[in-house]
Parts: sequence; C-alpha cells; structure tokens
Amino acid sequence: MNENYKKYLLTIALTAAISWLAWGIVITKLDPYESTGLALGLFFLSLLFALIGSFTLLGFGLRRWVGKDELHEQHLGVSLRQGALLSLCTILCIAFLMVGVLKWWNGLLLVTIAVLIEMFITSRS
Repeated sequence: MNENYKKYLLTIALTAAISWLAWGIVITKLDPYESTGLALGLFFLSLLFALIGSFTLLGFGLRRWVGKDELHEQHLGVSLRQGALLSLCTILCIAFLMVGVLKWWNGLLLVTIAVLIEMFITSRS
C-alpha cells in the first residue's frame, strides 16, 4: 500500500479518536438544560466527526479484507464518502428521535436516499 494512504489512515484514526474523546467530554461535562444550543451543537458536531472517522476506517478495513487483490488507493475515497453518508443518516435519525418524529419509515427513507446518492455517484465514475 502507498505510504501516503497510511498517513491518511493514521490521520483519520487520530481525528476519530479525538472526536470520540470530545463527544465523551460533551456528554459528561455540558448540561443540555443550561446551554441548549451549545451543548446540542457540540454533541452533533463531535459525534458526526467521530462517526465519519469510525465508519471510514471500518469500511476501508472491510474492503481491504474482502478484496485482497484490488487497488487499496481507491478504497479510501469510497470509504470516506460512504462513511460520511452513513454518519449523516445516523445524525439525522438521532435528530429526528430528539424531535420525536422518528419512525421506521423515516429511517428507511433516509437510508434509501443515501443509497440512491451513492448509486448516482458510483454510476458517474
């Protein structure tokens, strides 16, 4: 594997670890009843970055494990894009849950939209 991609993976892993740490600090230190806007903003932002990094690393690892003879350089971009889409779906489902409008068909609709976006991007390349 190219040396640059190892640096990218290390950067993604460090960013995810720092984001998970920040998310834990937000959960334990901020009171959502006192500073609602700040607490919710930091909660969602740190969780978004933590999920993007984690899903990207998980997707890259699965692609590398399944396709041993394929080019690994292409896996990182695809994993990052799919990790961002999956993270956005997760964040939106949590936001819908907080508002009280999350139903199973809303979650299914979000996943369907993400799959359609991924299919559109994949078909163009």
